[in-house]
Amino acid sequence: MPKFYARRRLSILGALTALLASAALFDSPSASAALPTPVSAATARTYLASLTVATESRTGYDRDLFPTWITISGTCNTREYVLKRDGSGVTVDSACAATAGSWYSQYDAVTTTDPSTFDIDHVVPLAEAWDSGASKWTTAQRQAFANDVTRPQLIAVSASSNRSKGDDDPAEWVPTRSAYVCTYVRAYVQVKYYYGLSVDSAEKTAISGYLANC
Repeated sequence: MPKFYARRRLSILGALTALLASAALFDSPSASAALPTPVSAATARTYLASLTVATESRTGYDRDLFPTWITISGTCNTREYVLKRDGSGVTVDSACAATAGSWYSQYDAVTTTDPSTFDIDHVVPLAEAWDSGASKWTTAQRQAFANDVTRPQLIAVSASSNRSKGDDDPAEWVPTRSAYVCTYVRAYVQVKYYYGLSVDSAEKTAISGYLANC
């Protein structure tokens, strides 16, 4: 069983249950919230120092093992929630699909009024999570991870930046918009720490370098 269950006050499934019960957040398609702010650089450095360093393995990985875009409330799914949260002036239809608004990609400074050109990125990629511990989780735990809107794990960004990133960790990819790199690596470490995921040596070295400049 992943060690985050032992060291956290709430299980991931419990956290999602709390979200579903939050009427203030999910009662209507017009509900909104702020993009979660990651921990400070100092806290991220402390978290990083505590992470297990281990060789990664992608054996057995399948994206379908991480069910995404689950229904959060009514007909609203995770993607629609994040688009609403991260956009400006967003309006939605009765099916919770965005009908108007604007979106700014923190990764590469791209702005759009067409939400179909934006993806929802997992800051810690699903394959990366599998490599570093999630292969031992249940499907329910992986679903909670893939739809986590409580931590800074999901963000609406341009499709091109998301696909450029792919499944890379910070040793291989960080946002091209330099002003966001510090925020990105802080979020990345926070998510890995919360879920008790490991890092490989190159990943840890790269993150340490970025955090030193935050």
